[in-house]
Amino acid sequence: MDDLLREFLTETSESLDTVDNQLVRFEQEPNNAKILDNIFRLVHTIKGTCGFLGLPRLEALAHAAETLMGKFRDGMPVTGEAVTLILTTIDRIKDLLSQLEASETEPEGNDQDLIGELEAMVERGMSVMTGEASASEPVAKAEPVVTQSTAQGTAQGTTLGTLVAQTLERALRPGEVSLDELERAFRETATEVAPAQEKAQEKAQEKAAAPAPAAGLAAAGAGAAAFS
Repeated sequence: MDDLLREFLTETSESLDTVDNQLVRFEQEPNNAKILDNIFRLVHTIKGTCGFLGLPRLEALAHAAETLMGKFRDGMPVTGEAVTLILTTIDRIKDLLSQLEASETEPEGNDQDLIGELEAMVERGMSVMTGEASASEPVAKAEPVVTQSTAQGTAQGTTLGTLVAQTLERALRPGEVSLDELERAFRETATEVAPAQEKAQEKAQEKAAAPAPAAGLAAAGAGAAAFS
């Protein structure tokens, strides 16, 4: 057997034993970044060495496991199902290594069954991450509207009352205006109406205080008749 291949088999077997132990710990401590980094580094090394030695079947299997581990590093949730799948992948790699050691040739075939499961696990995990991101997006700020008591106060020329925040449950139809625009128009109208009402009241008071013209002429005629 080639010395390089023999060294690869020895070191890889030791690394896979370490991965097994690390994965058991990782399942118990899914937020332990140090354990995750150790597992990822070991699987990455196996993949790189298989590529260097021309072992495409082992390389493809290790690459699929590495991709899933990489998603864990990116924040994808760690589940017991995912850890079990990686352990199954490690067992498959060990089996292939045993056959490689016995025949000094990588066994023929492919591992698309496991690779497909690993890829599907990545897709499901990414969907969960995308869903969590969407749920955390900020909710649109509710638009304020004018209450009935506020409208009554405005008609009397007083200051606008408290605004109650409400949300429009549908999109605006053609020709409709937003609640913000209605409120702004209401405030502008109130500002213009109040001074006009005050002027009208002043004129009414002045008119009531002045003597009627007809009464003044009658009094003047009565005084002239008495003098004559």
